[in-house]
Amino acid sequence: MNKKRIYFFIKRITDIVLSLLAVFLLIIPGIVIAIFIKIDSKGSIFFKQRRIGKNKKYFIIYKFRTMRSDTPTNIPTHLLENPDFYITRVGKILRRTSLDELPQIINILKGDMSIVGPRPALWNQEDLILERDKYGANNIRPGLTGLAQINGRDELEISEKAKLDGEYVKNMSFSSDLKIFVSTIFKVLKHEGIMEGNAVNKEKNIR
Repeated sequence: MNKKRIYFFIKRITDIVLSLLAVFLLIIPGIVIAIFIKIDSKGSIFFKQRRIGKNKKYFIIYKFRTMRSDTPTNIPTHLLENPDFYITRVGKILRRTSLDELPQIINILKGDMSIVGPRPALWNQEDLILERDKYGANNIRPGLTGLAQINGRDELEISEKAKLDGEYVKNMSFSSDLKIFVSTIFKVLKHEGIMEGNAVNKEKNIR
C-alpha cells in the first residue's frame, strides 16, 4: 500500500471517528435547532440538494433548512434577487454561525464527503466543475471545509476557488488537513467570507 492509499485510508477512518464523536456531542444541540426551525417557519427541518461528489457522481447533501419552503431551488443564495426575503429568522443565525452545515455529518458517515476537501459544487454549476477538472479537484471526496473556505469563501471568484482546490489536491497531507480544520474554526467564529444575495455583483461560488 503506497503513501497515498495509506493517507486516504487513515483520512476515511478519521472522518468516521470524528463524525461519530460529533453526533454524540451535538445530538442535543441538533434537536434544539430542529425545534426552533419548526417553530420559526413552515417546512421540513432539513434542506436537501443534489451536489457533485467524488469523480463527479451525484449525491444528496443535507443541511438544516435556513430558507422558506417557497425559495427557488438550485440557485446559490448569492444569486437570488432578495435573499433576505427568503432566509428565515433562525436561518440567519444558522448561516452566520455555519450551524446549518451540521447535518453534513450524515454525508461524511455515508462516505459522500470528507471533513476536509473541496466544497461540493451544485450539479448545475458547470463553470466551477470545469475549472476543477483542470486540477483534478473533482476526483476526491468533497469536504465540509477546504482550502478555499479559509481563504475567502464566498468572496472568491470561481477560477480562484478552483485553483485553491487544486492546490489542496496537490499538497494533501495530514498536516494540511489539520491546519485547514483549525483555521476553519477561527474563520467561523469571526464570520469571515460570508456574502449573501446579489449585493455581490459578480458571480461567485457557493459555500
